[in-house]
Amino acid sequence: MLKRSSSALTAIAAIPVIATLKSRFGLGSQPLQSPPLALPPPPSRPAGQSTARGPHQRYEERLSIPVLEQSPDDQACRVAHDRGQFLARQDRWKELANEIQTADSDRLITPGGMPIADLLAYGARSDVILAAEHALMESHPPKNAPMVDGIIALETVRREHPDEPIITLIVALAHIDVGWAWRGTGWESIVPTLNRTRCAAHFDRAQHLLTPLCGIELDSPIMAAARCALLAGQRDPQTRIADDYEDLIDLDPHNHRHMRALGNHLLPRWFGSYQQLELEARRTASRTQDIWGAGGYTWVCFDAIAVDAQACAIVDSDFFIDGLHDIVAARPDQAMINLLAAYCSVALQHDLGQNSVSDLPRMQIADCAKWLIRDHLTELHPMIWAHASDGFDNNSRVTSLARFAARGRADALQVIADQFSDDIEKGLRVTFTPNGPELHPA
Repeated sequence: MLKRSSSALTAIAAIPVIATLKSRFGLGSQPLQSPPLALPPPPSRPAGQSTARGPHQRYEERLSIPVLEQSPDDQACRVAHDRGQFLARQDRWKELANEIQTADSDRLITPGGMPIADLLAYGARSDVILAAEHALMESHPPKNAPMVDGIIALETVRREHPDEPIITLIVALAHIDVGWAWRGTGWESIVPTLNRTRCAAHFDRAQHLLTPLCGIELDSPIMAAARCALLAGQRDPQTRIADDYEDLIDLDPHNHRHMRALGNHLLPRWFGSYQQLELEARRTASRTQDIWGAGGYTWVCFDAIAVDAQACAIVDSDFFIDGLHDIVAARPDQAMINLLAAYCSVALQHDLGQNSVSDLPRMQIADCAKWLIRDHLTELHPMIWAHASDGFDNNSRVTSLARFAARGRADALQVIADQFSDDIEKGLRVTFTPNGPELHPA
């Protein structure tokens, strides 16, 4: 139970979807995943060094592309988070529960596909979680640390609403979050006994709270997602992972994040095997074919092959690429195009050259960036590209959103410039329009 290495402790391994919000607003803890590392900032120019512009800088001057610094999805996520936080702070718990229930039943999402119910629930418990994380930043947190008060307060609210499953859910998720805060990011061998014990206690409490609640019976994706989040605290998660994620995905097949979380949890470093990863990817593709075509296979393998060379070595690259085409057909919005392009051209490149067996499928998939950019990209979403350079580690600490976005913008422009380098060398200027890139004399 909870004996995974720091390289395995990714955001999607804890609670699908929600960790993305923490990173987006700079609320995450220290990175839970070691490789791949974020791209380092450019070195300072030594005194006397030439200020002549390099080829990439000259290429980027020949690019013109609209840049969406804050997407509608970012704004919608912030609104939903703040709404949940506000209602909790005002002790309007019944109203909060009703709004979460409605959003969950109606499968309400942000423009980028984030479930509104999850965002509201995270906002409601965020004060408690952040207080716990802050207290645990101290090497020896005091016995009266504010995290204790927060959890006790939530438990009191639950007792005042014994027949409200949504409030029970919020309390259970808070226990899971605080459990991870106690566990930290270190190897099992260096985690203090006290921390392991407290982590297990919080997961056990969450298990107790969630046991009477069934996502299938309640027709509730958020309940099913919480059940999947409990896997990390179970002693024999291998017997539950496929069934629990199948329930979640069947309840909410339009949400690709659940499929990505399944693939990550099926890695041997977590609860599965490479053979099980391939099997469940194909099964998921079959069950979601009417929505995603072959995309279900792609989504399940998406993060797994980016962080695990052996998983990448055995992936069916042709099937994966067919899935990319089907995903674009199903979701041609620019947020999705930016995600897929950044994945192919940035996230997949981190371990290139480290494993000769995985390099071939990695390069075949990475090559899809060409048609994604040339045929489908019309605007740039810097935050997505910045997350790609972090390997989509959604718990990495973002100390400055402006610098984070600027790094994503620079990475994206470099990739796009590389794609059009031959055209730019011919003296052409690349202008991205709503119909795609156009070439004009400079």
